[in-house]
Amino acid sequence: MKQFLLTPASGKRLIALALAAHPEIKKTLKSGTLVIIAGTTNGYVAEEILKSINQEEDFSKCRFFRGIVLPPGAPLKPDGRYPDEMGFQGDVIISEGIWQEGKTIFDVADQLQEGDIILKGANAINPELEQVAIYIGHPQGGTILSSLPAVVGRRVRLILPVGLEKRVHTNLNKLSLKLNQPGIKGPRLLTVPGEVFTEIEAIKLLTGAEAELVVAGGVGGAEGSIWLLISGDDSRIAAAEKLIKSTQAEPHFEAFER
Repeated sequence: MKQFLLTPASGKRLIALALAAHPEIKKTLKSGTLVIIAGTTNGYVAEEILKSINQEEDFSKCRFFRGIVLPPGAPLKPDGRYPDEMGFQGDVIISEGIWQEGKTIFDVADQLQEGDIILKGANAINPELEQVAIYIGHPQGGTILSSLPAVVGRRVRLILPVGLEKRVHTNLNKLSLKLNQPGIKGPRLLTVPGEVFTEIEAIKLLTGAEAELVVAGGVGGAEGSIWLLISGDDSRIAAAEKLIKSTQAEPHFEAFER
């Protein structure tokens, strides 16, 4: 067994590398529709998947979100705009291997069928209960409620890429009930059914090694970091070490880059 540190940014890159190699996603890229709904983790995912089909040139993960969480008092850009107002160009919709630039989940949700895949990021994960929840700011439920009719009604596959820094140790169904009560201020919360895909699943898919969260936290740029205990035979641990080290220099996400 061996332990490794992952920052939130390196975890996002790791998840992205694994999803670009995911067998079902590769299959859908050839003969179906893949929807990557905008979000910071999914920005890395879209970058790696578009790179895998040689269509990444016009994509920037720095603008790939509708809303974003910033530190209290975070400054605006000099022109006075928040980052989510700076040139959002849509979700990434790939049909039959071709990126449909400018389209969003709202344009294609009604046409999605079994065999298609939606990738949607999340804001909370309870690893023990295998629950994932999404913050809802839009009064009509946003992108997730546009997606669920396809998922539940037509068996479109929903994969939820989410880093372990978003772990919450409360039953997310109970939290959703609490935050959705009349009179509560702030965003709502929705627990959603889907395939949870964290750094742990990424390491398993890419190397066959098992990973376990053991400690977390840090300072000086390691805030939100996690330590994973990797186990397996020597070859799998070596493969995991090589993979993790390849992501450890990943810079923190910068929403203001142009």
